[in-house]
Amino acid sequence: MQSERSEISEYSHSITSRESFDGVSIVIPVYNEAECIAKTHAETEAALRGIPHEIIYVDDGSTDETGRILEGVSESSPNVRLVRFRRNFGKSAALGAGFARSRHGVVATMDADLQDDPAEIPRLVNKLFEDDLDLVSGWKKNRRDPVEKRIPSKLFNRTTQILTGVKLNDFNCGLKVYRREVTQEVTLYGELHRYIPVLAHYRGFRVGEETVNHRERGGGSSKFGIERYVRGMFDLVSIVFLGIYQRRPLHLFGGIGMGFASIGLVICAYLSVLWFMGDGIGERPLLILGVLLIIVGVQSVSFGLIAELIARTSYAASDPPYSIASEHRGEERSEANSTNSTRHPSK
Repeated sequence: MQSERSEISEYSHSITSRESFDGVSIVIPVYNEAECIAKTHAETEAALRGIPHEIIYVDDGSTDETGRILEGVSESSPNVRLVRFRRNFGKSAALGAGFARSRHGVVATMDADLQDDPAEIPRLVNKLFEDDLDLVSGWKKNRRDPVEKRIPSKLFNRTTQILTGVKLNDFNCGLKVYRREVTQEVTLYGELHRYIPVLAHYRGFRVGEETVNHRERGGGSSKFGIERYVRGMFDLVSIVFLGIYQRRPLHLFGGIGMGFASIGLVICAYLSVLWFMGDGIGERPLLILGVLLIIVGVQSVSFGLIAELIARTSYAASDPPYSIASEHRGEERSEANSTNSTRHPSK
C-alpha cells in the first residue's frame, strides 16, 4: 500500500492535468540503432516512472543487432510492445504502425538516437492539457547538430511556415505529443511524417509548440542526408495541394486556366483591332502566343473538370473532409432531465 501511494504521488507530480488521463503510449521508430536502444529504453522508463504508459518499438527493417536487443527488452518488460517490419519501409510507415497499436488516450513519439530527451514527455503532456491543444510539437531551439544540418533545416521550416500557415519553428522534431484522435485521423504515407502538424492543422486540430532539450547523437550515424530536404519540398507541395484543393481541384486548375485564357483573349482582341485598322498580324509571334494561351487555358479547365469528377467519385470511399470534436443530442439531455425529475420529484 505504501509503494502504491508513493507511485500515485509521483504520478500526480508529473502530470497535473485535471482531465481524465489514462496514460501515454510512446511510439519509437527504430532503424539500426543497436548502440542506443538500451540507454533509450532505460531513460524512457525512468522518465515515465509512476505514469501509466506503454512503449511501442517499431523496428523498421534493421540490419544490425537492433532487432535482437529489442526482443530482449520486450521479453523483460511487460509494458513494451515490439513490431518488426520485414524490410525498411520508412519512418512514416513505422509511426503509422505504432499509432494503430496504441491504446492510451495520449500518444507521444520520439527518436531512438538519444537526441530526444524522454524526460520532456510529462511536460509536453501537461502543456497539451493546460493549453487545450490536440498536438504539441517539440522545438529544438538549441539544436546540437552540425551547421550543415541546421541551416537547411531553418530554411525548410521557414518555407513550410509560409506555404502552410502553421506557425511552428520546428516541424521535423521527433518529440511530439498527441491526443489519440489526431493519430487516428491523420493518414501517413511516403515521408509525410515531417508534416504531421500540418496535416493535423488541416483537419482542424489545435497545434502548439514547446521548446525541448536536444542532445548530441548517442551513437550510430544519421539515416538522413541533404536529399531529404529535396524530397521534403515535393512532399510539401503535395501537402499544400491536398490540404487546400483535394475536394475542389477545379478551383485550382480552373483558376489557372481562366487566367491563361483571359490573357490570350486580351492579346487576340488587341491583334484584332490592329487587323481591322489594316495592319498585318499573320506573321506576328504575339498571335501564336495569344492562341497558345487560350488553348492551354481551355485544357487546364478541362483537366480541372476531370479531376473534379474523380474527386466526386472517390468521395464516398475516402475519409470525410471534416473532423468532429464532440457531438451532443438535445433529446438525450431532455430524456436525462426527465428521468432525474421522475426519480427526484419536487416537493
